[in-house]
Amino acid sequence: MAMKAIAFTEQGEVDVLRYQKVEKPTLGPNEILVKVKSCAVNYLDIHARRNRPEIKQKLTETGTPHILGSDIAGEIVEIFGTHPDLTIGDRVLLAPCIPCGVCSDCINGYENLCDTQQLLGFQTDGGYAEFVKAPAKNAIQIAAPLSFTEASALPIAYLTAWHMLITRAQLKAGENILILGAGGSVGSAGLQIAKLVGARSFATASTDKKLARAKENGADFTINYTDIDFSEVILELTNGRGVDVVLEHVGEATWEQSINSLAKNGRLVSCGVTTGNIGKINIRKMYQKQLTLMGSALGTQTELQTLVHLAEQKKLIPIIDRTLPLENADEAHQLLETRKNFGKVCLIP
Repeated sequence: MAMKAIAFTEQGEVDVLRYQKVEKPTLGPNEILVKVKSCAVNYLDIHARRNRPEIKQKLTETGTPHILGSDIAGEIVEIFGTHPDLTIGDRVLLAPCIPCGVCSDCINGYENLCDTQQLLGFQTDGGYAEFVKAPAKNAIQIAAPLSFTEASALPIAYLTAWHMLITRAQLKAGENILILGAGGSVGSAGLQIAKLVGARSFATASTDKKLARAKENGADFTINYTDIDFSEVILELTNGRGVDVVLEHVGEATWEQSINSLAKNGRLVSCGVTTGNIGKINIRKMYQKQLTLMGSALGTQTELQTLVHLAEQKKLIPIIDRTLPLENADEAHQLLETRKNFGKVCLIP
């Protein structure tokens, strides 16, 4: 049987995306088939479409079109095997990480460190489609108060921000945090999480419109980083002290300013390098101020379940920039590429 999907057979610009008929997934043992109700778009999708070698390898090896989409919410329509906790018609969110399940990291509950993990929509076909298959263990049931669109906003952006701020940096009430790119999905999620724990947030963005939205979503102070050294503004706003935590996901272009923004015993946590992989650091300043620099990648399914519960209780309300029909995936990519979104852009089959 066939289904409609956004797929591509070669990497390139948005014009490689095609709304077309493809084969409907066939289930294997311990898999479920989900009718997609919403799939959020991530910058990782753009990298995959453009040039990620894993995608090129998949296209070469399989000879079939690739379907993007890691943030997926929908209804279970088919189950392979016996899974007492799941039934046809369940509303579910899919955890995006598919770990091996047998390595020491997986056994110890750190599946986001698994060396052989796969990501839905990356190493596998994803949710830019009417249907998607996934391991049954990846299904997280969602209650009716949480819409499919809100649920689909959680996995990559909110899970990444939660793991960064709560698990890694251990952000606490009363601390100061600098959030870069507050208009992006991780940045806007970080703002909400910082407000939830009672931290005071300083947010950067490139336009006054995004800064106004950041203010609405919990930022205590906002900084337009265009043609300005934001670390100087941070030091001025904090009477020379700096911030306790920096949420960094820009990379080379902001690295030195981010480190300069830290207070003594400050923690910088990074999850991305959109402007380059290489960042300089003054080692003497690092040890004299006793700074901590840490990396962070995605998060665990247990953390994602926590986020779902918080969202169901309306303690976290996923920020949605807009929803678009699935066939307008090219428009969604262009919105992210030109940074015209504030929060998540979601595709609706």
